[in-house]
Amino acid sequence: MAEDKYKIIGDGIYAQVGGPENIAKLIHCMTRVRMTIKDDSQVDLEGLKKVPGVLGVAQEDTLQVILGPGVVNKVAQSMVDEVGVDLGEPFPTQATVASTSDYQSGKAAVEAKAKQVHDAHKASQKQTWWRAALKHISSIFIPLIPAFVGAGLISGIAGVLSNLQAAGTIGASWATLILTMKVINGGLFTYLNIYVGINAAREFKATPGLGGIIAGLIYLPGVVAPAALPNIFTGKDLVAGSGGIIGVLFAVWIMSYVERWFHNHIPDSVDIIFSPFFTLLIMGIFTIFLVMPAAGWVSNSLVGAINWVLNVGGAFSGFVLGLVFLPMVMLGLHQILTPIHLEMIKDLGMTPLLPILAMAGAGQVGAAIALWIRCRKNKQLTNMIKGALPVGILGVGEPLIYGVSLTLGRPFITACVGGGVGGAVIGAIGGIGATSIGPSGVALIPLIHGGFGNAMGYVFGLLAAYAGGFVATYFFGVPKDAMLAKDESGVLLETATATVAAPSVDEIMTAAPTAGAKTALVATASGDLQQISAVHDNAFSQKMLGDGFAIEPTMETVVSPVDGTIISVADTMHAITIKADSGLELLIHLGIDTVELKGEPFSMDVKAGKHVVAGQQLGLMDTQKIKAAGKDPVVITVVTNMDAVASFGTFADGNIEEGKHVLDVVNK
Repeated sequence: MAEDKYKIIGDGIYAQVGGPENIAKLIHCMTRVRMTIKDDSQVDLEGLKKVPGVLGVAQEDTLQVILGPGVVNKVAQSMVDEVGVDLGEPFPTQATVASTSDYQSGKAAVEAKAKQVHDAHKASQKQTWWRAALKHISSIFIPLIPAFVGAGLISGIAGVLSNLQAAGTIGASWATLILTMKVINGGLFTYLNIYVGINAAREFKATPGLGGIIAGLIYLPGVVAPAALPNIFTGKDLVAGSGGIIGVLFAVWIMSYVERWFHNHIPDSVDIIFSPFFTLLIMGIFTIFLVMPAAGWVSNSLVGAINWVLNVGGAFSGFVLGLVFLPMVMLGLHQILTPIHLEMIKDLGMTPLLPILAMAGAGQVGAAIALWIRCRKNKQLTNMIKGALPVGILGVGEPLIYGVSLTLGRPFITACVGGGVGGAVIGAIGGIGATSIGPSGVALIPLIHGGFGNAMGYVFGLLAAYAGGFVATYFFGVPKDAMLAKDESGVLLETATATVAAPSVDEIMTAAPTAGAKTALVATASGDLQQISAVHDNAFSQKMLGDGFAIEPTMETVVSPVDGTIISVADTMHAITIKADSGLELLIHLGIDTVELKGEPFSMDVKAGKHVVAGQQLGLMDTQKIKAAGKDPVVITVVTNMDAVASFGTFADGNIEEGKHVLDVVNK
């Protein structure tokens, strides 16, 4: 089978680098498999160069095996499939081999599409300090979500039974069960600070036990009236619980630095004694007298402000919150709401914010139903919707967001409108809150605080969000191309204009070069034209990938060197492959090691399948940003199928403008 050769190459590479267990992670760029090696002594560089299919080897911060375009992605995928991880994910300590089908079976199309779009979106997001902070918050609370759901559901049932008992519907014999359920719920929320402190310490690379102790100080254990500790800001007695979750997160974060400092400065022989002693003493005083009063004011102010907005704004506030929540998710800002939800549950017994924000997912459901109806001829899209809709109704919105609405653009916006409509209904009714965090959609109904009446109010909000998302999408949010008839794989079944199907990229790529054809190559950029042997990269300078030329650019524009078809554009936009009309195959590589910049300096005007002419703009590259990152912005143009070349022209070094003639290549 054709696929077997890629596995053979991959296994050959594994054999020369110490096996999969000697690899920390593996990625690839346009021409190279890049491996992070654990033990360099296990790598046989000479043996690696002799593996059939390997064009060369480069060793820098990663081990780079040069395979060439079109081969590298298939070999890399085969290698990670064999281990059972995705590209860029950490390899297991002891790798086990499994067939590709083992990892692909059972995956629904919508899940694959959702993951692709979600990963692309995450990769495009610039990493900033606040994104890192939100990631930490997410990692701290995600392990607790099952506990929130279980304890919250028990609390909701206990609340319903208490109301029934107060109304005389059930007798006093239920009292023991109701009290027991409240005790179980209290096992989480009474000591929630400690659980959060332990998780926060793990996330911040501190000792979990110390994090739990610092968090436990918020309860002021051992302080029993009339004894009290002073609030140094107000002069009044410090109240147990002041600062809550927000105080815990801040205190444990600071504690991680304090503990690390002591570990680095106290001798190893006494480190186990004095590092925890000084850390707890300093952080205990800091937490009790500074963090608790300050964080208490912050948390009380946040809860009060949100309640004020909901009480004063009503339907308008609900509409705005429901409308903007999905964009908040896209920016990663939703994680900051988790501590706020928990503070509201602690103070109010419920969070009135969660039911409103849950309407955003309901708007996605309505939008998906509208797309299903309007785009019923598009089998690929409707199959995705069928797979994603049931879990969307239950409150798991990612498949609908990343697999359906976001990929189409406009439906994402109209779905947000639906969320705003549902939020307006919840805000207008008022008093609807959830006893816990975790699920949304229909799954949140059992957690609604206050019994049947409030639960029905939440259901009305869901129905309104469904309807709002449906109407807005049906009339304004359906792209025309989504309504075209397509089969399950996305192949267009009918077109209004085309009578003869254009050749596919695969057909173009496999077509044989035209015998005796002459191809004129023009400059791909303006700047200093130089021999490819001058490039500071062995793979190019030694012509492992083929012959060509290089330009140190003075302008940001990159143009096509030939008339031909774009075969591929790298996900990181640093490399483009073109099949010339004459059959020459060319690689345009923008900079050295710029794959590590993840596409930030580049923007592309073309995609695979587009036909271009010599001198036509392909995209832009920010040379200053590349240089600032310590990379060489040289633009390299290489003919990669040199076996089809009869003669390769020459040129003189010097200044050149984009689109100007460089050399001629004649096919065999």
